[in-house]
Amino acid sequence: MTREQDLADLVRHEDEMVARASFNFAVFDHDERALRGCVYIDPAEKPGADAEISWWLVDGKIGGELEAAMRDEIPRWITEMWPFKTPRHIGRDCSWAEYLELPDAG
Repeated sequence: MTREQDLADLVRHEDEMVARASFNFAVFDHDERALRGCVYIDPAEKPGADAEISWWLVDGKIGGELEAAMRDEIPRWITEMWPFKTPRHIGRDCSWAEYLELPDAG
């Protein structure tokens, strides 16, 4: 992404959060100086779920402790703290390829 595209994306995420339509959480290091990844909670765009959860990590954190912790803790956090009945964890419940093959909702 260019700097301008990133800024536009951040503005879009802020607008969605203000509208309580979608949520984006940054994952930082312990000192909150380096971005390690993001977690997204979005309305379902495909049938069979009431929310779609996805996340990413910077390349250097893939395959390590942070990835393992996120893989375990994000579903627990969603179940315990959010009101969803059928959240879809993209990349866990189904692969991205499988997700993209699903028909669009409505």
